[in-house]
Amino acid sequence: MTSSPSTGTKPLVVVAAGGTGGHMFPAQAFADEMHARGWTVALVTDERGAKYATNFPADWRLQVEAATFGSRLPHKLLASALKLRKGTAEARRNFEKTKPKIVAGFGGYPSYPSLSAARAMGVPIVIHEQNSVLGRVNRLFAKSAKFVACGFDRLDRLPPGAEGTKRVVGNPVRNPIKAVRERPYPDLDDAGPLNLLITGGSQGARLFGDVIPKAIVGLPAAQKARLHVVQQAREEQLEAVRAVYKDAGVKATVEAFFSDMQDRLAAAHLVIARAGASTVTELAVAGRPSILIPLGIAMDDHQTANAEGMVTGAAADVVPEPKFNVEAFTPLLLERISNAGVLKARARAAWQLGRPNAAKELADLAEQAAGVRAG
Repeated sequence: MTSSPSTGTKPLVVVAAGGTGGHMFPAQAFADEMHARGWTVALVTDERGAKYATNFPADWRLQVEAATFGSRLPHKLLASALKLRKGTAEARRNFEKTKPKIVAGFGGYPSYPSLSAARAMGVPIVIHEQNSVLGRVNRLFAKSAKFVACGFDRLDRLPPGAEGTKRVVGNPVRNPIKAVRERPYPDLDDAGPLNLLITGGSQGARLFGDVIPKAIVGLPAAQKARLHVVQQAREEQLEAVRAVYKDAGVKATVEAFFSDMQDRLAAAHLVIARAGASTVTELAVAGRPSILIPLGIAMDDHQTANAEGMVTGAAADVVPEPKFNVEAFTPLLLERISNAGVLKARARAAWQLGRPNAAKELADLAEQAAGVRAG
């Protein structure tokens, strides 16, 4: 994946991001903005992150060694340390040649080598944290960063001494999602058609496939007849989920992946989803009401923290995963879809919470930290 750096006169920003869509998509939106301002953009990630970078607007790329410290076994810890050390050396050799003006880290262990090399070389660092709880790598470099930008007002686990660098900018979102913000909430009344979008993240959610179709089957006939369900499900669940809806006479589109998510989101009257940072951010930017089920095993319970603003802002309900079952979920869903006025109010509340200019605000911070305005 490594490609040769270009030798232009434009200033260089290195974008270092981890191996999940939650890290890569905000990084991509930031990179688009920096490109538009006249910067050269480089992406540094690992093999896993490269899978999410097909459309990443990088002038060149560097793939480095990275690893997590998830295991407590001494030999695995040593192997991880050696990989990160090797990755840092690769990044440093590259930076000595390319002379980046700023390194922007978006979290995840693949961002560690670039941030470590930048710190050692005195290259300015900015960090962006998507979640309401600062991740492990971002925690390590927070005190070294010029700015710790964050997606939500709440930011837990910020190290003492780094409080003054915190800047709330929101999470950068891709342009197709941002365009949904300009599309009106679909017409809705208490008896007319209602579009229900169910998404469990990039790989779907097994729990959603088990609980939600059965909860919908338990709704009164008149409400079931109104629904058009669009549900993301795991590959191994597709046929079973489709069969539940078909047997109940519920109109449903069930797929493992939707390439037109922006159109599905624009058409939705209500969304049921996890509470990942990107999901919560996109719901707010788009202005869509939701029922959020935070992932129970999320580190530091950060998904519950992510959802907090949507709940206090009267834009969403939160159902803790241990309480997410058919018996409890059916009455909540019925209450929500039975009142068009409440859904419209929640859509407005979500829209007001949206931060559509996050990429621009983050780029402003990066340029300030670098002392360079390219445009």
